[in-house]
Amino acid sequence: MATNAPMIRYVAETVAAFEQHQSVLRLTATTEHMRDGNIATFLVAGSGGREATTRGLDGRIPGNAPVLTQNQCTLVEWHDKEVRTDFNVFESQGDARRISQMDVVGVINRKIDADILGNNGLGAATLGDSVAQQTSLDWILSHQAALGENEVPIDEEDNVFCAITPRLRSKLFQIKEFGSGEYVEIKPFNGPARKMYRWAGINFLMSTRLSGMTTESATCYMWHRSALGHAIANGHPDVDGDYNREDKYWWHLASAYIGSKLLQNTGVRKMLHVDNQ
Repeated sequence: MATNAPMIRYVAETVAAFEQHQSVLRLTATTEHMRDGNIATFLVAGSGGREATTRGLDGRIPGNAPVLTQNQCTLVEWHDKEVRTDFNVFESQGDARRISQMDVVGVINRKIDADILGNNGLGAATLGDSVAQQTSLDWILSHQAALGENEVPIDEEDNVFCAITPRLRSKLFQIKEFGSGEYVEIKPFNGPARKMYRWAGINFLMSTRLSGMTTESATCYMWHRSALGHAIANGHPDVDGDYNREDKYWWHLASAYIGSKLLQNTGVRKMLHVDNQ
């Protein structure tokens, strides 16, 4: 005969698993919200660094034309779907339908970030470190300076971003200037953790999608918004769900038609970080 009869209680409230649910990079690009079509063409226009001239010997002022570069970004469709039977939903702990909805939204948002970091987006950048570097104030600011030397407007504080790994973030907090009120507009040690925080005119955001994270050479990036193009159908992912009465199952689907394109190579710095120390 048992001397006790323990009761197992299943908590109705769901505890979310540790995984990225939101896109952290969508707002860092020049974004086109497409209503139709599968190719977005971004126009990069400028003088090509032309200098002013005086009149020619014939008394005429030389005529010039702008330098126009069209960059094409091709959309690709991506989907994630979860299917659960009616009985599975009925017998499951927690809000099974809400769990499925959160899952598909998280998957598609992670794909958006992966696309922006991919070979057509930031991954196509060629300027920056050739070997991995240790975290230092000079290393961070030298990349910012290199952007400025390429005539990138680094004083546009709303448009300069830096994607970093969790390890690099922890190293930055150990730099005294990073937490000093003389340098920081939004203080990282005051209040809750933020998705983005500004220091020395740079908006830092943490991403776990960066290549080489936790290894001896992780690829981080610093860039200006005008260097990166991103196109997405209807301006946001499409999320849907319904119940199939004939076969008695619930389905939830998230879809995104997206594409990314590096528009100006000189506006991106590839930062290789020693990420395993």
